[in-house]
Amino acid sequence: MILWINGAFGSGKTSTAYELRRRLPDAYVYDPENVGYFIGSNIPPSIRRSDFQDYPEWRRFNHDMLTLLASEYKGTIIVPMTVTRPDYYAEMTEGVNQLGSPPRHFILYASKQTLQRRLTKRLERKDAWARAQIDRCIHAFDHELDGEKLETDDLNIDQVVATLASRSGLTLLPDRRSRLRRSVDRLIVSLQHIRGK
Repeated sequence: MILWINGAFGSGKTSTAYELRRRLPDAYVYDPENVGYFIGSNIPPSIRRSDFQDYPEWRRFNHDMLTLLASEYKGTIIVPMTVTRPDYYAEMTEGVNQLGSPPRHFILYASKQTLQRRLTKRLERKDAWARAQIDRCIHAFDHELDGEKLETDDLNIDQVVATLASRSGLTLLPDRRSRLRRSVDRLIVSLQHIRGK
């Protein structure tokens, strides 16, 4: 099974993905952003695009990788990735759909105020790229892209994880970490995934 966790920047996709991985046997996090950063760092600045999702090569590579994983890996594949264009999402998931196992597509949905507050908490500048995408993301999730919305304004990460697992028919392993250990683990994940745009 593929769980695609979509949402605006600051919605908690990465934190949710790695918490799910800790509590699902044989879960694997596949991050399509890695391909985007590879492309961006291997193209001359004069022809570099502002959004790596606009490269057909990014979408094609992720299509092929997701198809490979879906066909050969028996565990749960978790994909934390913001995608707002239906055609891009369809292009990347076409191979998986043809295998007869379409992704469970969840959208972690939050208000603009909540997203801004979360981005501030993770030290995003006022002029950060992620902040500038909030309105575009909310519009797409309201009007353009299909997926199972999960309103997260009033949910903590544990509640989001439990809800996604329940809706997907997955059984979570007990979380026996202390509150401090959970906080440290989540901080490490956040620090490991700070990237500039």
